[in-house]
Amino acid sequence: MTHLNNSVAVKESGMTQPQPRTLLQHLLETTPGLNCTTWARFQVLWGRMASEAAQGLGLPKLAHVRVSRSSYQRWLSGAHVTKGDTAVILEWYFGKSAAELARPVPRREIVRPSPLGPSTLTAATRALDYTWNTSRYVPGEPNTGVIGTWELSGGRHFDGTAIGLQLYEAAPDGDQVELKEADLPHLQSYVRSSRRGVVLASLCTAGETGLYLLDAAHARRQLTTGQVPRIPAAYQLDDLTFSLTRALYVLDDGMLADDLPLSDRAEELGYYVKTGDSAPPRSDMPELSPVGAAWLGSTLCAQYITRRLDELPAIPVFWTREATGEECAPWLLFRHKHEYLQAVASRFAGAASPLGRAFCVPEQAVHSTEPHERILLLLTVAMMEMHRITVWITNDPAYTQTEGFVLAQNRAILANWVREDSSVWRVATTSAAQDVAPYREAIAHAQAHSIVDAPTPAARLQALAEYLELDWTWLVARCRALGESGITGMLRPRSRHLTLTALDQTLRFLGAM
Repeated sequence: MTHLNNSVAVKESGMTQPQPRTLLQHLLETTPGLNCTTWARFQVLWGRMASEAAQGLGLPKLAHVRVSRSSYQRWLSGAHVTKGDTAVILEWYFGKSAAELARPVPRREIVRPSPLGPSTLTAATRALDYTWNTSRYVPGEPNTGVIGTWELSGGRHFDGTAIGLQLYEAAPDGDQVELKEADLPHLQSYVRSSRRGVVLASLCTAGETGLYLLDAAHARRQLTTGQVPRIPAAYQLDDLTFSLTRALYVLDDGMLADDLPLSDRAEELGYYVKTGDSAPPRSDMPELSPVGAAWLGSTLCAQYITRRLDELPAIPVFWTREATGEECAPWLLFRHKHEYLQAVASRFAGAASPLGRAFCVPEQAVHSTEPHERILLLLTVAMMEMHRITVWITNDPAYTQTEGFVLAQNRAILANWVREDSSVWRVATTSAAQDVAPYREAIAHAQAHSIVDAPTPAARLQALAEYLELDWTWLVARCRALGESGITGMLRPRSRHLTLTALDQTLRFLGAM
């Protein structure tokens, strides 16, 4: 363990004892441009300090104030708090009171990680800065204990976030990556912080490529149980793991930021679920972030629909407005989304059931998003298929603005929160023929012109991968590996409203194809 050199050595009874440095000594030695470490240098500096104070304060007499060597030494040691004109000069120059300058500088223990090789830092920077347009790595300062930062910028709908990132060099060990024992003291120090962080392990010094990611909470768990942290090879950072990592941290931090205002609105939410039509304006909830507003709107829509499922005259079909991976991320991570899907599937899913869900994903939505984001869309469709909900997808841009709805014979339930510019959500129920007709036509079009029309979930998902320009073979293999290792062992949500359980199931479902 190494420490900052915040003390000077003095001799006492034949032994060397540490004596804390005063703030004055610290500022004299470390302030840029001063480097004042000796009495001779201080004499020169003092003349300048006195002259500048005299001019700055309009007190000419200060320019003639002198200091003895013994006074200088007592100031440095903190044995004496100066007063009078010397105090005025010191306080003017350093912006601190004479009493503060005489106090010891706080001792801060800093545990340094092992130095990184140039190739390691270069590889990490290239991967994090130039692979994904929403990722940026700001290296830390190991010698001063400053941890690096991973900036995950926002998208079209949700704000971004920033998390701590500590990079270590590691060694391959079969299908795992093992951190070096020499770095364990630093890792223990790093994971003690309540700040969200990740561990990123590099194999550059072992002659291999790749970065492997682990949430700091999981590293802390392994250390607590006496284990040397190991990272499964399946946790290698690539388009799949980056998309899931960014989605989780963006949604999770957004939810935590809104935890109190969302809790305060719980009773209001219950009222809206029981009422008929509602579309509260976004301006009524200005305290909510985009993520918090999305969760509130999504929760209301899910509860509104679930409450009315038993009233439907037939097995329903659904229309989903989400068209991009960012819009689909809540499906993968919001806990209430999975409860809602399970409620629908338990009532209506079956071998011969017409239960299905339609999407509109025009080509513009494909070409305007990165591959890592499109993976989230495919995983969302896979989650639907896993619940035995057949998916139809139209690419006709004429249906892009169609709101989310549920259709059962002559009854339609409108429930939408996606891309609601002026309201948090909009819900309504109608049986009027003129109102139901557009919904019936949209579903009929999606069923008749589905770009993923095929007899099995695997065939439909493969067709979707081709449309989204994703490597199907690679994606299935990566989902299989990640599902076997478990995404719940790589990441960890903090908000009680998020879960990785259904995502883990979806990865295994897709990986089994």
